[in-house]
Amino acid sequence: MNKKPMSSTGRRILTAVMMLVLVGQACTFSLFDSGGGTPTPATVVASPTPQVMAQINFVATLPEPLQPSETLAIAILDEVTGLSLNATQYPMNPRDALTYTASIPLPFNTVVKYRYVRRGASQVLEDANSGSAIRYRIYQVMSPSDVQDIIADWGDKSYARPTGKIEGHVFNSDTGSPLPNILVSAGGLQSFTDSTGSFELTGLPVGTQNLLAYSLDGMYQTFQQGAVVADGKNTSVDLRVKPAQLVNITFIVSVPAETVPGVPVRIAGNLLQLGNTFADLRGGISTNAERMPVLSLQADGRYSITLGLPVGADIQYKYTLGDGFWNAERTLDSQWNVREFIVPPQDVIIQDNVPSWLAGNSAPILFEASVPSVTPPGDIIYVQFNTFGWMEPLPMWPLGNNRWAYKLYGPLNVLDSFTYRYCRNGQCGSADDSQTVGAAPHGRQAVTSIIGQDIQDTISAWQWYESPEPVTLVGATIPPRTGGFFAGVEFQSTYRPNWSYYAPQAFANMQALGSNVTILTPSWTYTSSSPLQFSPVPGQDPMWIDSAIMISQARALGLSVALFPTPNFPASSSTFWLNAPRDEQWWLTWFARYRAFAINYADLATQTGAQTLILGGDWITPALPNGTLPDGNPSNVPADADVQWKSLIADVRGHFKGPIFWALPYTKSAISAPLDFLKDTDGIYLLWSAPLSTGAGATKVDYANEAGRLLDNEVAPLATLIGKPLILAVAYPSATQSATGCIPDGKGGCLDWTALNRPNADIESISLSLQTQADLYEAMLIALNTRPWVSGFISRGYYLPAALQDKSASVHSKPTSDILWYWYPRLTGAVK
Repeated sequence: MNKKPMSSTGRRILTAVMMLVLVGQACTFSLFDSGGGTPTPATVVASPTPQVMAQINFVATLPEPLQPSETLAIAILDEVTGLSLNATQYPMNPRDALTYTASIPLPFNTVVKYRYVRRGASQVLEDANSGSAIRYRIYQVMSPSDVQDIIADWGDKSYARPTGKIEGHVFNSDTGSPLPNILVSAGGLQSFTDSTGSFELTGLPVGTQNLLAYSLDGMYQTFQQGAVVADGKNTSVDLRVKPAQLVNITFIVSVPAETVPGVPVRIAGNLLQLGNTFADLRGGISTNAERMPVLSLQADGRYSITLGLPVGADIQYKYTLGDGFWNAERTLDSQWNVREFIVPPQDVIIQDNVPSWLAGNSAPILFEASVPSVTPPGDIIYVQFNTFGWMEPLPMWPLGNNRWAYKLYGPLNVLDSFTYRYCRNGQCGSADDSQTVGAAPHGRQAVTSIIGQDIQDTISAWQWYESPEPVTLVGATIPPRTGGFFAGVEFQSTYRPNWSYYAPQAFANMQALGSNVTILTPSWTYTSSSPLQFSPVPGQDPMWIDSAIMISQARALGLSVALFPTPNFPASSSTFWLNAPRDEQWWLTWFARYRAFAINYADLATQTGAQTLILGGDWITPALPNGTLPDGNPSNVPADADVQWKSLIADVRGHFKGPIFWALPYTKSAISAPLDFLKDTDGIYLLWSAPLSTGAGATKVDYANEAGRLLDNEVAPLATLIGKPLILAVAYPSATQSATGCIPDGKGGCLDWTALNRPNADIESISLSLQTQADLYEAMLIALNTRPWVSGFISRGYYLPAALQDKSASVHSKPTSDILWYWYPRLTGAVK
């Protein structure tokens, strides 16, 4: 039988899923158990050879001369440790008042990340012409050469200067197919390609820019060339990158004698599959422990792992008992130890030795924590440290019997005293120890010493999970619905890189509820309304590969998957719309960007097998025909908006053959508006948070009666008019005021229900009521039970990473989840 070759997307997903399996091993070990592991391969060992260097002359042009007391430096960055934590600065020499140079030896074939620093009374980083921060510039060292850079702006100054744009596409050079999730950089600006391979870099200084396309996982070779930017012009380029072959690289490492036996040793590195998130995480780091591969302990006390890595990739890595900063390996003179090699074209074994985990004279500190017996058995306890701000939390090591430990080796040399706290599943600020609650608590105190310490803490309770409440289920006669009934859960649209680790457990929880569908809400972010900028932001939006893996995990459990692309806003959607110019050109750009957004996820759905696509949302009202702003004024949407939406839906259908639903908010004005384009969709996903009571004394029966009245009088006519399936997507927070449809904002208005989502800060003026949420959901299900024209019921706002009995609409381990557990399998016919 001939086998169909795996697509490049499938190959990348398979590689990433295998990495997740390796990552997951971190939670299955037993502390102090040496284990056996797999035998060390008895083959010829090839260790990285010394790298050949090339002399690179960096030439930087300034926007204005420096002050007499100022100097210029180029900072070569270390993304494995943290961009601001281990940079090497090289002073630059003036060629004239505006031109500075520095000649630096760099290894051949490496990918260098760097930026410029103005040094005076303080250090000021360069930024973009728009005022946005420059994470780094990128250059691939291919030969001795000059690198010409134009510094557009400084963090403390702004300059008016001519700018232009580079736009284009990135393609697979072998197949011609467009490539998503490729980082394209020029002049310090970055853009991630969408499913059509499209990218856009706006606001570049006029002149020749170094344009580079970089594969986050190394699966495609880096491409770079010069690109000329002209004033007010668009420079269009098509880049073709070559796929890389995978080879097996076996890492074998000996660890210091002071290492606690059996603890997980990870590899932190510069590629996506080595824990790099390409985001600015807490404390200035970019790597994430949950996303790093975990080595296996061998019988001889060494650790090993074999990874499939792409030939030609520049690998920068270190061994760690934490992340790239905490408990990462050190040289014997206490310096950070970052290793580097270029992946060769054949399988090799690399033998390494960790010189030390320690830095300086400070002795390690052992943290031991006893946790409450109600802690969910699948949870992992984390410790978070605060030095110059709260850093990314680190997974602790299980001891059994509700006890956890973590031994901190370094970098204690830079600390005197510091604070720390505990949380569940890495969600510090949401799933906290009840003594250190919120985003900025004082924390518990620790002081370094030259003598080893053992700090023993008892966590008396978890915030929002002090004493989980049960629910009393009342039996009901529930006729099973015909095939096609949706019973499921929608994730909230907020995202953090460490959430992906907990997705499999979340899907298992949904399956246990009797769900047959999960609604994923991948996002892009509107970083600016003028000029309009709408694209994925690492750390806030899931990358293409993250969403693809989650779809694969859900489908593996038999769940259908619907994608509901939902944008993020730095402040709020209301602020975005009110601040936007909304003139003719702006609207043209807005529709073009939303079209790209929709097509991106249509392609993702097609390539991963997601069954349904949901467009629209409650935020999109100003862009609908006769649209209005949040303040009630006209939005100035084009008169042909209905035609534009019809065209957009038709374009999406060219990329996705499954059903397309439209997410419509339940309001009188929304469901009565003449939206002709709805006839071009396959159904309505009705976003429901309707008031079911105006008084405090209402009962569950009252809620059910009011829900039935609204469904019959206001929703049924819409369903009849459209003649297509209608799904109720329900969101009621666990708050006493939820039944009124208005969570008071303290200013005479109402909060959006998402204001109570995690990781948002708690709103103390709102009272928690788990029972109110349970009653409201049961009332909605009772109303649905006698209305067969309703084709589905979805619970919105599910908080993926941790069970919390908080005020949000998430039903994760709340009494409401027991209601769904009873109703869902009976509605779908799984339980008779």
